[in-house]
Amino acid sequence: MMPSPAFWAGRRVLLTGHTGFKGSWTALWLEDLGADVAGYALAPDQTPSLFEVLGGGKEQSTLADLADEAALRACVQEFRPEVILHLAAQPLVRRSYREPSATFATNVQGTVNLLDAARELEELSAVLVVTTDKVYANTGTGRRFVENDRLGGHDPYSASKACCELVTACYRSTYFAPRGIGLATARAGNVVGGGDWSEDRLVPDIWRAIRAGEVPELRYPRATRPWQHVLESIAGYLLYVEALTARPGESPTALNFGPSPDMPEITVAEVAETFADAAGAASAWAQADGDHPHEMATLALDPSLAIDTLGWTPRLDPATALQWTAEWYRSFEGGADPRELTLGQIARYQQLAAA
Repeated sequence: MMPSPAFWAGRRVLLTGHTGFKGSWTALWLEDLGADVAGYALAPDQTPSLFEVLGGGKEQSTLADLADEAALRACVQEFRPEVILHLAAQPLVRRSYREPSATFATNVQGTVNLLDAARELEELSAVLVVTTDKVYANTGTGRRFVENDRLGGHDPYSASKACCELVTACYRSTYFAPRGIGLATARAGNVVGGGDWSEDRLVPDIWRAIRAGEVPELRYPRATRPWQHVLESIAGYLLYVEALTARPGESPTALNFGPSPDMPEITVAEVAETFADAAGAASAWAQADGDHPHEMATLALDPSLAIDTLGWTPRLDPATALQWTAEWYRSFEGGADPRELTLGQIARYQQLAAA
């Protein structure tokens, strides 16, 4: 199942984080579905940025901080969304070690500010708060996490997102559920896709090394993660909002989005080798020297509940996701129009539902 144009056409959608990597893909897909989109986020902090190469988007755009309560409330009250997709965050683990206070301020208090501004909107039907696959208390067993597992977080980023889950649960039971408004969290991470130039992320770091003629350095080459293409998680988010709008009291309050359990798990080293091969580069990598912040050796999600309740189906195994990603970067470097390139992959992905 794919997101429904009949649902999204003309619907007012407030998308926070629209200037980021995942937010830019989401905004373009929503635009393609006919939604009326308003974005709220900080200006892009890397060059190039997908938001800018796509032309800045056609959505109404407010460039401001989630900590700016007045600006956020004004945006919410002026646009009066029917749906809110909350993607804005400080998303980087290593930056969270350097900037813990700012990470908690954005990820926790920023979510409070948004939900507080939205809780009295009359036409609001659903709010989806995107957290991360790292919200669980990971003891390193390698078991796939399910939605009712204990939340936790070793690093400031993970802990801030676990706190965000608690904030969302509080606002749901206190303000949103009594009014029949669906409010839920979506747990996904380790996404790959074209146009990600963020700092300190595996695939962008590998791409930068390839372009510079350097050997990619890996901190934890044997670690495994639930790698997925960005379109997989976005498709899940949009289907989740459709369900929350139609069945706010019956839909799960949290869902995992990740590769199917029957898809192979691959290590960081295998990601580097697969991506380099798809990009037409040497597949060598080197162990990064020095001490590195703590990271879990394994992380895996069980997305069965999303599959069963939404009709959402992961369609790209990790190797295929990396091939699509390398194809995007190579085409972009070859002069392809980035907007048409991105829309082309969205259309190609939607066609998989009919295959």
